[in-house]
Amino acid sequence: MTSSTATSPSRSSERCVTLGLLQHAAGPETPREEVFDRVRELAREAVSKGAEILCTQELFAGSYFCQEEDAERMDLAEPIPGETTAFLAGLAREHAVEIAGSLFERRAAGVYHNTSVYLDATGAIVGRYRKMHIPDDPRFLEKFYFTPGDLGWQVVEGRAKAGLLVCWDQWYPEAARLTALKGAEILIYPTAIGWWHGETPEDRVQQREAWKVMHRAHAIANGVFVAAINRVGIEDDLEFWGTSLVCDPGGEVIAEASASDPTALVVPCDLGRIEELRRGWPFLRDRRIDAYGGLTKRLLDDAAS
Repeated sequence: MTSSTATSPSRSSERCVTLGLLQHAAGPETPREEVFDRVRELAREAVSKGAEILCTQELFAGSYFCQEEDAERMDLAEPIPGETTAFLAGLAREHAVEIAGSLFERRAAGVYHNTSVYLDATGAIVGRYRKMHIPDDPRFLEKFYFTPGDLGWQVVEGRAKAGLLVCWDQWYPEAARLTALKGAEILIYPTAIGWWHGETPEDRVQQREAWKVMHRAHAIANGVFVAAINRVGIEDDLEFWGTSLVCDPGGEVIAEASASDPTALVVPCDLGRIEELRRGWPFLRDRRIDAYGGLTKRLLDDAAS
């Protein structure tokens, strides 16, 4: 297990918040209580190094079960509040920290969501986001399990203004932009992304670099911090590539975790950098909001012809 702390940036303000990204393995044979024990240990490490907001990986309480369509796996879904949110609430109270956590939500019979919750330091659930973009790719068969989110873009105001997004959302500039426009200072992406065992070394490099570039681009285009928390380990046909990271508003990767080891990645984020970078790169100021109506269409007419 690795504990890592980013070098503190030069602070241009008194508004600095420290994130703790909790990256670990959680295979299909791992009992839930054992997973919770791993997260407890990582949380203690992160808090001992100053973390004020803990962030889990996607569906952290168990395996990434979406690699095949199996209706019995829907039994893994749970209500909110429920067992996983009770566990997170206990961590929040024990360490007096805020937590962004990801879980498989049972909303009603046959209606399930891939959901992020945000808990304050008392353990109260103060925010909820349901994943909006749902993939349907080989080994990422999420449309079978998850109903698309219907809560819209969510920003929770705690120690920072945290924008809640999930994994596949990270490939969509619209999701990052709309969440930033609601006031987010940090975009938090719990993630489960990895390689199929049959992919070439060249494919592996290209895919992970593309993933990093997207996060850097969201940070630059919106002048915000971006945190992505990935899992590690091999589960069925996927090898998860870890490398949880934080980008600053200039797009610099200021901290990155191991590609294979469980890690408590602790990262100070000077929120004053947002104002500083947006003054130099005033992308939000210069947006032509009168010209973007086409974004509500699947394709523009000339692109489809």
